[in-house]
Amino acid sequence: MSSYFKCYFYPNFCTILIMYSTFASFSDLGPAIIKVNPAYGYVILTGVASGFLLAWQAFQVGKMRRKAGINYPIMYSSDTTGNGHLFNCYQRVHQNTLEGYPLFLMLLFTGGLQHPIQSSVAGVVWIIGRVIYSLGYYTGDPKKRVRGAFGNLSILTLATSSIMLAVRLLK
Repeated sequence: MSSYFKCYFYPNFCTILIMYSTFASFSDLGPAIIKVNPAYGYVILTGVASGFLLAWQAFQVGKMRRKAGINYPIMYSSDTTGNGHLFNCYQRVHQNTLEGYPLFLMLLFTGGLQHPIQSSVAGVVWIIGRVIYSLGYYTGDPKKRVRGAFGNLSILTLATSSIMLAVRLLK
């Protein structure tokens, strides 16, 4: 399918026009026009910041992997005490964040189309929650990870924003 993308800048919105060629399977849909509030830039910056969170967590896992002497491709240590246990905590933090990351990004970027400021703030709260979650888990006491659980509430805000956009589009 051939398509092209143009972005026209107006004082308050960026209009994205996506046209599909006549031989594309979606040709009967015609062009799609989406107006994006300039505040959507905050949403993009929040998405980038979340990538730095993942990089920081991955770096922490790598440091602990070296300290515990756990070679690749071993994902978790069979040692349930000392550095092996601590490595498992570090690894679990990163894995748990990765498990929810696709949902977070999808809700951030879709909800942000209608509510960019609220979505960006919710995204920042999620990131802060993940940092506190990480630091709690890095102590070796998994119970301390719940200190960052408040960040998960931001998923409700992002989901609400995304649902509101979907309902508006379907009207």
